[in-house]
Amino acid sequence: MKKRLLFALLLIVAMLAGCGSGPDYTVKVTKELFYQKDTAAKFEIKVTEGKKAVKGLEVSAEFSMANMDHGTTDVKLTEGKDGAYSGEVALPMSGKYEVAFTLEKDGKKSEKVIDINVVKAKGVAKLNGEWITNDDVSFYKLINQLQLAISLETAQKKYSGAQLEEELAYLKSQEKVIDDKNQLVTQIIRLRSMALLAEEKGHKADVAEVDAALGKVRDQYNGYESARKLIGDYGEDKFWATEKQQYEMIVLAQKVQKDLVDQVKKENPTMGEQEVYFQAQKKYEELLVSQVNSLKIEIL
Repeated sequence: MKKRLLFALLLIVAMLAGCGSGPDYTVKVTKELFYQKDTAAKFEIKVTEGKKAVKGLEVSAEFSMANMDHGTTDVKLTEGKDGAYSGEVALPMSGKYEVAFTLEKDGKKSEKVIDINVVKAKGVAKLNGEWITNDDVSFYKLINQLQLAISLETAQKKYSGAQLEEELAYLKSQEKVIDDKNQLVTQIIRLRSMALLAEEKGHKADVAEVDAALGKVRDQYNGYESARKLIGDYGEDKFWATEKQQYEMIVLAQKVQKDLVDQVKKENPTMGEQEVYFQAQKKYEELLVSQVNSLKIEIL
């Protein structure tokens, strides 16, 4: 009788254990999670079983701090491609977190717990490990504002009447574009990517070249009262120190452009100059896409 009772108890335990078990999934964080105050940050994992990506899962995650009690943050992850699942998480602070995942498919449920370290974001994106900071974005916004201010001032001198009103209306519409953070980040990525490519090709930005290019843009800005005011409000020393860093990258990117112009001329000796530059620009854009795709870029 006792043996039968023990066997029955063991059977019940085995059945209960079986009900809670599921496939042995592996969960790997593929997009590092950064803390941003009052902002939901992107988080992504990849789920595999053996070496095969697992699709069709319902995935939820519960975040809790390892050494502090700030409650829990729950998020449901959305399926992407090839076993990727992502969501946005608004955490109370940076630090060490325990993340409990619930993964369910076809009525079978599995649970996985991993530890992650959430650090404070130093910017809005990373390119090959280097941060694109909020200051970088603000500076690019200023550069765009300078170009717009110059265009507005030029239009007011060049046009009048209905033509002036039309030109001013168009330029004013561009103010929204200037405030688009994604576009500003894209501009930064484009320049940094091509500067990196130039260095990979062995190019260098000599001090004399950078100073000469900087001198030209300084003369341009000095010719417009609106530009001088914007630079003064930003701080002249700060502006020109940052602009010099930008022109070091611009000079490098221009060397890649020159390489492509020379290549097109060599391949097409009878081609007209305008067509040469058109074809070189086309090759530049193709090269840029290839270069960007080869880099590790994380947008927060």
